Amino acid sequence: MRRWWSPALAAVEPRSVQLLLLGVALVAASFYAGTLFGSSASPALVLPPSRPRSPDSFRAKVTDVPVFTNRVSRTYRAKSVTVPDHGVDVCPLEYNEYVPCHDGAYISSLKSLDTSRHVDLESICPPWEKRLFCLVPPPNDYKIPIRWPTSRDYVWRSNVNHSHLAEVKGGQNWVHEKGKLWWFPGGGTHFKHGASEYIERLGNMMTNSTGDLRSAGVVQVLDVGCGVASFSAYLLPLDIRTMSFAPKDGHENQIQFALERGIGAMISVLATKQLPYPENSFEMVHCSRCRVDWHENDGILLKEVDRLLRPNGYFVYSAPPAYRKDKDFPVIWEKLVNITTTMCWKLIAKHVQTAIWVKPEDESCRQKNVDMNLLSICESNDNISPSWKIPLMNCVKLNKDKSNIQKLPSRSDRLSFYSKSLEIIGVAPERFEKNNQFWKNQVHKYWSFLHVEKTSIRNVMDMNANYGGFAAALSSDPVWIMNIVPYTMMNTLPVIYDRGLLGSYHDWCEPFSTYPRSYDLLHAFHLFSHYKRRKEDCLLEDIMLEMDRIIRPQGFIIIRDENDTLSRIINLAPKFLWDVTTHMLENEESGTDQVLFCRKKFWAIV
Repeated sequence: MRRWWSPALAAVEPRSVQLLLLGVALVAASFYAGTLFGSSASPALVLPPSRPRSPDSFRAKVTDVPVFTNRVSRTYRAKSVTVPDHGVDVCPLEYNEYVPCHDGAYISSLKSLDTSRHVDLESICPPWEKRLFCLVPPPNDYKIPIRWPTSRDYVWRSNVNHSHLAEVKGGQNWVHEKGKLWWFPGGGTHFKHGASEYIERLGNMMTNSTGDLRSAGVVQVLDVGCGVASFSAYLLPLDIRTMSFAPKDGHENQIQFALERGIGAMISVLATKQLPYPENSFEMVHCSRCRVDWHENDGILLKEVDRLLRPNGYFVYSAPPAYRKDKDFPVIWEKLVNITTTMCWKLIAKHVQTAIWVKPEDESCRQKNVDMNLLSICESNDNISPSWKIPLMNCVKLNKDKSNIQKLPSRSDRLSFYSKSLEIIGVAPERFEKNNQFWKNQVHKYWSFLHVEKTSIRNVMDMNANYGGFAAALSSDPVWIMNIVPYTMMNTLPVIYDRGLLGSYHDWCEPFSTYPRSYDLLHAFHLFSHYKRRKEDCLLEDIMLEMDRIIRPQGFIIIRDENDTLSRIINLAPKFLWDVTTHMLENEESGTDQVLFCRKKFWAIV
């Protein structure tokens, strides 16, 4: 595959670093590489000058920039939240990677967790009184990320300044250090000859060497234990979209690397709860040495994979038990074969390091195994409830109602396709089409108001995605979108997946499972008005604080909501160090909406 930027550009002597940075800027277009500084004896917040300067000139003239009054202080969430006049406090610099519900210090203090089932890697949110209520600062020398597509291969080392992953995975070509950059050559645990060759091999295995993954019907992939998400990055030329996840564990920053590259990913783990995705959503679930014990606990984790796979979907397993003869591997392989056979998965290919199974469309085999008491069937027929914090079930679901199984078109046609999922939740075709047209018009106006090049925005989150119209309207732009459906609202996430898009269930009364500075743009459509009923346990300020944590410096936040809610946000925004402008845009139903366009300031602790 053609490389966007030659690694030779990165392999330079320290004396040539400034030339390297200039080269990146020319390739990736114009972006601001702001440089930050560490804490001093008298910490203060500073705003970098509007025009980029060299690090030396910036240090020499630091007194030229305005000083904010926000204090640097480790402040915890009080029962009654009052934002002082000086603004929201800023967390000390050591909290620059703070992920509230994956806080190792808090989780390690809980003594009753079952580590054998990796409960300690699940999302565990501390009580309010132990949750920080301060702005998460960027690290020293944070820089505006390199733009896509160059970021697929190169990111600033100072933005994810961790060498452990490069040290332990360097021989597998996950990531290498190149001066002030990290270089991602497209390798992985089982990508000996690169991700492209591995992906081509999977396509050959699925089609008897007659096609690729796309011709095999793969549109959406779930990558379990994704590492730095190179597998996802190299699926993009095939127009295949991947939901990638990995835990915050010993390879602690793999998801942070993925997001910095501009590749969709989130922190998650297969442990004791269902993943926050709908059933029948993926044509392929992929595990490349993902460190999941599929054979344990009667195959309960494989049954979760079965829940997520569409009929005729593939489970791809690349790991030692598939080919090695080490002492434990034959036993593991035998257990895997027994479990998958009981679920009536068909092993269609096994070559060197990889085995591929297919989930059946015909349920007769499963029904036979149920009758023989070899397999348990999930009794619940509830297709409406979202899979949010639901315990794993050691059973499979039979698709007895064939009328609800729909053959979906290609991904490009799925965006506007009226699916069975829409019919189930009572959305008429006319309403769906009207919603699509509305968001096409709104996105066009959004771009005109943002006044930035489209390449400056890559990571996007729609915090209340509804039918996915906002994401569909962005489909031709160089972005990826995480579509969030709050679990307390209408379950529209199956609609989003049927459209070829990706997303997750979530509760915005909790922090999202991602690193700080994950997104370039957040879109909140009538989100706050939905949550205002939660009162003291979930305030507007709590959601704003989380938005500030996951948005990048100079990133955009677009908020559409009720007028009283917007008035409060306008008053609070300066205390969060957000700049706000307002515009009037058409309302989907009638009249106009006032829309807030907020931009997070680029500040530093000095």
